[in-house]
Amino acid sequence: MYFFFLSSNRSSIFLSYLRIYTHLKRQFMHLTGASASSIFGGKVSKPHSRPYMASLQYQGSHICGGILIRKDFVLTAAHCLREGDMTVVLGAHDLSKAEKSQQRIKVAKFIKYPQNTGNLDFDIMLLKLDNNATTNKYVKHFELPKKGKQISDKVSCVVAGWGTTGPNDTISNVLKEGTETTLSIPKCKNIWKEDFNSEHMICTTFTKKKGGICQGDSGGPLICKNKLQGITSYTDTKCDNPVYPHVFMKVNFFLPWIDKMLHTNY
Repeated sequence: MYFFFLSSNRSSIFLSYLRIYTHLKRQFMHLTGASASSIFGGKVSKPHSRPYMASLQYQGSHICGGILIRKDFVLTAAHCLREGDMTVVLGAHDLSKAEKSQQRIKVAKFIKYPQNTGNLDFDIMLLKLDNNATTNKYVKHFELPKKGKQISDKVSCVVAGWGTTGPNDTISNVLKEGTETTLSIPKCKNIWKEDFNSEHMICTTFTKKKGGICQGDSGGPLICKNKLQGITSYTDTKCDNPVYPHVFMKVNFFLPWIDKMLHTNY
């Protein structure tokens, strides 16, 4: 849930969006508490080993991931935006528990990339927090790359989140992580066609054993060689189908905009 999907057949995109809207509405009506969780396959993260991870919550439920990049800003996917109040939970491992390490902070402002028009192109957003996070061993920001650099293919990367364990599987409340490998631009374009824009997107391949992103992981990180390279955006409806690469927004492309927003007085 709460993860955008695309079909390789563009004629079905409208129907996919309609199904997503209906599914989201049903989830918001019936879910109670933070019940969304985990990467499919992969492994459970060592508790609090990724102190930059954020859970975006709407009406008390996890809907997306995010990354704390400054004590007052979280980076996530633009399609995670919901109407009404949203809360960021930091310092969490198990979302079903009221861990003493957790910090719950309301979102004061949603800052979508200007060229994002509600679709999955330029699917990135900054969240200005209502107050600063308290940094400690459970909550730390992730340092952004200093400058943009092209990432090559066949690089092993880590993904993490509280998304579902598979397209039809049960969920877990604990943070999980998986390993995905960057894929060449021609191979990405061969599958996603015009939906994939190599200028500001990265795509990856994966195995069911090593795990990967699924529903509820949107907005989470793609970390390659200890650098934040991507923000989780979309995949096929069956998130664990290796035929369809997973797609991320390329952080390096957005660095000038991010830097400008971080230095804007809100």
